[in-house]
Amino acid sequence: MSVDAVFVQDGDVYEATELAVGPWYQGALHGGAPAALLMHAIEAHPVQDGLRVARITYEFVRPVPQHHLTVAVEVVRPGRRVTLLDATLRDGDGVEVTRARALLVRPSDVGDGAVVTRPFPGPEDGVRSDWEGRHRRMFATEGMEIRFVKGQFTQPGEATAWFRLRYPLIDGHDIQPLERMAAASDFGNGIAAVLDWDAYMFINPDLTLYVERPPVDEWVALDSRTRVEAGSVGVVESEMWDRRGRIGHAIQSLVIAPRPPAT
Repeated sequence: MSVDAVFVQDGDVYEATELAVGPWYQGALHGGAPAALLMHAIEAHPVQDGLRVARITYEFVRPVPQHHLTVAVEVVRPGRRVTLLDATLRDGDGVEVTRARALLVRPSDVGDGAVVTRPFPGPEDGVRSDWEGRHRRMFATEGMEIRFVKGQFTQPGEATAWFRLRYPLIDGHDIQPLERMAAASDFGNGIAAVLDWDAYMFINPDLTLYVERPPVDEWVALDSRTRVEAGSVGVVESEMWDRRGRIGHAIQSLVIAPRPPAT
């Protein structure tokens, strides 16, 4: 499919283009693509006026295929100040491939007025991803524009990068701020890798995103670090920023395994 969008909607069915594909399994989506799609569905679901997504936890139950995807949202707990929503993404056989639980709360009317200064340069001072032009057309190379201000995909250790969706998330729809945030939030383990990409797979089976506020424009930054220690579960923590300041943070756990030989 050559449409310049991450997903194409036909009624209740979504078809993912190659712009949604990830690096781990042939034809399977990058986690940021279904994360953004479920965020789209959650934001579209009617709730009490004034409530906003504060936290969303994704569980990537199975690799997400490109074709015949459907989304369902249900209310777990309604409320005027707090609401819980569950969203599920299913494949063409009706098998659940990703689930999400979103906590919506009423934002605070008070604050201390403190301004947190962004501790790194903006996207205009960043450099292109070292994957760009070297890997096939997929979410990390073409769906997203990435500008590193610290580190690179193939440079081990902490990293800071800016992300911008190059194309609409859903063909014919404008991109919403929290969709941008969700799409970027799953990149922490990729940009801040501490293991060799050629020797290991380090896949996150979950993602929790805390939203302090929506981003103000099309660029979202991740300041990410990975901790991997023998005998423990690998964890990636990413502070999230926009041009104005901090907007939240994302946490991923990792399943780590040797990469199978190429066939």
